[in-house]
Amino acid sequence: MEVPYLDLSFANLNHKLALLAAVERVIDSGWTILGKEVEQFEMLWASYVGTRYAIGVANGLDAMIIALEVLGVGPADEVIVPSNTYIATWLAVSRVGAKIIPVEPDITTFNIDAAAIQKAISPRTKAAIVVHLYGRPCPMKEIMEMAGASGIFIIEDNAQAQGASTDGQMTGSFGHINATSLYPGKNFGALGDAGVITTNQKEWSEKCRVYRNYGSQNKYENELLGYNSRLDEVQAAMLSVKLEFLKENNVFRAHIANTYNEQLSGIDKVFLPTLSPGNVWHIYPILVERRDALMSYLKENGIGTLIHYPIPAHLQKAYAHLGYQLGDFPIAEKIAAEILSLPIYPGMRPEQVEYVCEKIKAFFKK
Repeated sequence: MEVPYLDLSFANLNHKLALLAAVERVIDSGWTILGKEVEQFEMLWASYVGTRYAIGVANGLDAMIIALEVLGVGPADEVIVPSNTYIATWLAVSRVGAKIIPVEPDITTFNIDAAAIQKAISPRTKAAIVVHLYGRPCPMKEIMEMAGASGIFIIEDNAQAQGASTDGQMTGSFGHINATSLYPGKNFGALGDAGVITTNQKEWSEKCRVYRNYGSQNKYENELLGYNSRLDEVQAAMLSVKLEFLKENNVFRAHIANTYNEQLSGIDKVFLPTLSPGNVWHIYPILVERRDALMSYLKENGIGTLIHYPIPAHLQKAYAHLGYQLGDFPIAEKIAAEILSLPIYPGMRPEQVEYVCEKIKAFFKK
């Protein structure tokens, strides 16, 4: 049996006619950049997440960079980031010239927590970026209370947690200003690159709109050193269609995660993620000491897996200038050495899930 790591055909082909109608609507309008479709999507996303404002941009990295720019983060500042995250989180801080301050995650959740942020705060700390990694929400109530007492800004990186919630509130609505990637492989993805920023501050939302459009409000008048980072009308129109199905797709993912936990719970050498409320299961990560051997075995049996992420950001060549060495962030390094992401996506058939579980059990019986 073949089980790809990810198959987007169900999420896209299932709604092909509605998506084609959205594209046709854009073509008929004759307007392709920053028009009514973007405005409509921004309104829908803000309402869904529970913020006053949403600003569509070209991708998730730009969303994060612009969020930092709007907060005035620059070379004199420090920004706290997780040691365990995709490198984009770090890249955004580098792009605005601030100093990266990595902190370790909780090994049981893979996410940063309030205590870790608190310990890393210095007089130069301006902000902390909180990443809801793999779809599991961070403890935002505690983090926001800590931030309020410490006087720092919180930015949520919501790229892997569209639709997630904690304490009765959606992720992407807690932080002062928040960034979300809408890359095609996300729980809620476009059919190309896209991103969105959320905030409750009107002044910041207006500034985001200026930054995304060359630093300009009026044509040929540029008040800021801006970016060319505009969500286009076609992607916005398709995202408005796909938003209708985000909830049911997340329920689909949760069902697969429940099956994995039930079927694999008896294997001593596999660390399973806990089934926490509000998790939308962008990724189903397990920790295995014999990770590479298991990955090869599953591949031989037609099962696709991925590693999120094989090289921690502090050990990437791009950050060699920071001088970090192996052993500086042991929890992030342990996760990188042992993590394996199993297939989980809407449209994955029950027999495919069972097959994955059977093969993992068989590997540990060898």
